[in-house]
Amino acid sequence: MCGPAIEALVPRPRGNLPKVCASLLAAIATSSFVLLSPERLCGVVAMVILVLTLGPLLHGLCLLAEEMFNHASTRHQGRGLQMLPACGFGGRTLLAAGMAGLLLYLTEGPLPEKSHCWRLLMLASALYPLFKTLGVLGPSEVEVSDICEGRKMNVAHGLAWSFYLGYLRLVLPRLENSIVAFRASHQAGCFQGRSSRKLLILIPLNANIAHKLEDEDDNIRFYDNLPNSEIDRAGVRGRVYKHSVYNIFDENGKGHQCVAEYATPLLTLYNMSQESSAGFGEPERRQQVLLFYRTLRDILEQSLECRNRYRLILLNDDHEEDPHFLSKAILRHLQQQEKEEFCLTAHPQQEMECTFARPLSTIPRREYWQHTEPMSREPTLMMSLEPPQPLREAVEITDHYQATA
Repeated sequence: MCGPAIEALVPRPRGNLPKVCASLLAAIATSSFVLLSPERLCGVVAMVILVLTLGPLLHGLCLLAEEMFNHASTRHQGRGLQMLPACGFGGRTLLAAGMAGLLLYLTEGPLPEKSHCWRLLMLASALYPLFKTLGVLGPSEVEVSDICEGRKMNVAHGLAWSFYLGYLRLVLPRLENSIVAFRASHQAGCFQGRSSRKLLILIPLNANIAHKLEDEDDNIRFYDNLPNSEIDRAGVRGRVYKHSVYNIFDENGKGHQCVAEYATPLLTLYNMSQESSAGFGEPERRQQVLLFYRTLRDILEQSLECRNRYRLILLNDDHEEDPHFLSKAILRHLQQQEKEEFCLTAHPQQEMECTFARPLSTIPRREYWQHTEPMSREPTLMMSLEPPQPLREAVEITDHYQATA
């Protein structure tokens, strides 16, 4: 699975369509009210804004009571000013309520049954905290998901950043040197042809990871381990990091070497889904795997240390009928990588050899300048054995010489 198929599975960040729809709905309702009774527009709008803002402010008072009496020292370190915005007393809510009250005071348009409107305002504002506390007016799952994704509060965000900062950023810059040392100590044909010098990071959607790749697919064989990388980390001297090299066999039985491994944080997601106390079911696990892939992809794309040293492979879990799904997926990515990189960097050796087959001094000047390479190829250094010549040779003007004689 690659290309558009992967992008179709990965959830995109939520956009501003709800704001556009809400603004359009408010504009339609306001326009309709203007057509029906324009003289009462300001007063009614101010009353509605007061209803919508006083309710959350009263609910904020209920939250503030809980925070002040039970959590002032443990959650807020005794800082009362931090509790106010945390409980909903933000600047925008207070400003909207103040502006609505001022508009209602200054408006000249009479409200229909003014005393009834004030009673309705007080009742609606008082009932709002009750319904909010009972969860009737609570945020929907989409709103909670949007808040968690926007503030990077999901489990997947923490796991992706931990995987990058605690592992990938340390080992990927050393991967190329490890492969060079590995090739020097093994047979000459290692890492040739359709092979990869990048770390292939496998991310299955079901988060069910086998500890050995050969247990998942018979066409995958363990080859050897790369030389260990030792890094002083968190008080541990010479902490060892290692990677495994695998032989991936195609349908013709030819082996292709690559450095591959599963993303180990997926083990945490899978184990959490197996624990009832974690409250983490299979649908949530799948969603977190996709968010983990998207977050890790975005992080690595911005990382200079890890650039061109990795390849993320998202694996669909709907492949029980194919026992060689994993090897086919890896080979497909190796083939795609070979087309993207190696074919584009091939050097025109044959053209260069033909150019330098005979000394440039024996090539006629007209033929030399006409023997040029296509503009689409890489520029080559042209060297001449002839001594340097002046830009313009002296030319004797015979007529002028005879006239002066």
